[in-house]
Amino acid sequence: MQGSSLLPGLCFLLSLSGVVAQKTKGTCRLCPLYASCVNDTHCTCNHGYISESRQKYFTYPLEICEETTPSETNSSMKELQQVVENIESLLTNKTVWETEKTKNITATFTSILQKVESVVLETALKAPNQKLQKVQNRTVAVETRVVTDDCSTGVIFNLNAQTNSMDIHCSDIIQGNTQGPSAVAFISYSSLGNIINASFFEKVNEKDQVYLNSQVVSAAIGPKRNTSLSQAVTLSFQHVKIKPSIKKVFCVYWKGTKEGGHWSTEGCFLIQANKTHSICNSTHLSSFAVLMAFDTQEKDPTLTVITYVGLSLSLLCLLLAALTFLLCKAIQNTSSSLHLQLSLCLFLAHLLFLTAFDRTEIKVLCAIIAGALHYLYLASFTWMLLEGLHLFLTARNLRVVNYSSVNRFMKKLMFPVGYGVPAVIVAISAAFRPQLYGTRDHCWLNLNQKFIWAFLGPVCAIICVNFVFFILVLWILKRKLSSLNSEVSTIQNLKMLTLKATAQLFILGCTWCLGILQMGSAARVMAYLFTIINSLQGFFIFLVYCLLSQQVRKWFGEIIKSKSEPELHTLSSRFGPDSKPSEDK
Repeated sequence: MQGSSLLPGLCFLLSLSGVVAQKTKGTCRLCPLYASCVNDTHCTCNHGYISESRQKYFTYPLEICEETTPSETNSSMKELQQVVENIESLLTNKTVWETEKTKNITATFTSILQKVESVVLETALKAPNQKLQKVQNRTVAVETRVVTDDCSTGVIFNLNAQTNSMDIHCSDIIQGNTQGPSAVAFISYSSLGNIINASFFEKVNEKDQVYLNSQVVSAAIGPKRNTSLSQAVTLSFQHVKIKPSIKKVFCVYWKGTKEGGHWSTEGCFLIQANKTHSICNSTHLSSFAVLMAFDTQEKDPTLTVITYVGLSLSLLCLLLAALTFLLCKAIQNTSSSLHLQLSLCLFLAHLLFLTAFDRTEIKVLCAIIAGALHYLYLASFTWMLLEGLHLFLTARNLRVVNYSSVNRFMKKLMFPVGYGVPAVIVAISAAFRPQLYGTRDHCWLNLNQKFIWAFLGPVCAIICVNFVFFILVLWILKRKLSSLNSEVSTIQNLKMLTLKATAQLFILGCTWCLGILQMGSAARVMAYLFTIINSLQGFFIFLVYCLLSQQVRKWFGEIIKSKSEPELHTLSSRFGPDSKPSEDK
């Protein structure tokens, strides 16, 4: 094709893709290298050059201006172009690859890569005066750079091929005391990933489905093909497919072995990755690529609806519960204070979850949101722990609970523990792993490096302690029931206490156990149970501590009665004390 010949005008092709933007004077359309604009409408080749189509004036954007008498430079470019065309012919020859499938394809692949690197380097070194050569067609792109003198300190060369690039230190190209010129080649293959894919990755497993998500590139230096480097090279890859749910990224190189070869991460390190690009460092030269594991869990719209509806109901119930604990004087005691703090923490946590859980655009803000959620949910569990402790102390001192030292003890303990302990846990976690607050998709704790246990660890401990409290409460109640007389009020109090103990354990963490059990074939069922029950946690609190309380129901009745009395007073004042209703005759 016309755009795949010797290509000193390849810079123009790159200008079309946004890499180089070359424009001549005036408003003339883009002209290739070694060409000038005529009358702001046409291009013509400069003196000593002729267009490949042999037209003096042209508008074809992919036209190429060639020297009328080929120089050493032009010959070198043509030779390199011929090498690239031969590589393309080999890579696109289906018969060759179908034949090799019956053999060890990895060994063939290793041999082809090494041969391509050698031929490209030899071709570049034949014309040392042509320091930079760049050739590209639809299958492969090559950029070479020749170094003929000593490097200045800290000089770094940038080579680009297709949508990928490499930064390499000049001192690694000249290879110490090597006599004569040295060269570096950077090669990018468009379709090799279809042949040698992620199935040849040494760390591949069924849990993480890994895919090759970049073009395969090769980097080599010559004439002595040394692969070790004194300083790491930086490789930038553009992703072939852009997916928002990237789970893991692997920078890999092709490691040749006696058996053939495979993708390996040895000496390759990920520096940075986003949805469109990955940047890697390597301490050696070889062929490289980027492998990715994508999060295969798709959002269930039904679960999303349940979450939003359930949490909205919980927010309403938690708000009503908090107002009840604040305004109903008949139930205001240490127990209601604990319920109030629990309701407030859960209300703020659920509200922040609904409004900001997926606000991942600003990384710092997302980390702050994740830290706030971590703190609020831990604080909720800590207040649940204090409720369990108070319930146990209440059962143990049932007859004198309102006059014992239990209330004084809890008042001194609850605020420093309820808000202080979660603050210490979050502060320690943020100090050691601040970068693990916030993920690519959610503002929550990162699952990498087991950081989630900064939340699950305290939660599991609280659940276990509260379970012990629950068993002790039941044991104490059983003993007291067997020793009591037939006082109805005491029996009713004990029954209500038992009911609250049962509901307490359910609210305090059994729902979160379902979240931990979301594994295997039962994961979907557990996910639904966890979402439904946990999102209705606020409703359970309002039901158990407000609606089932006789004192609260009486208080609600008084409020309703007080609102209805002014209406009756208005009606009576309208007719007067002596007025009588008219009688029908």
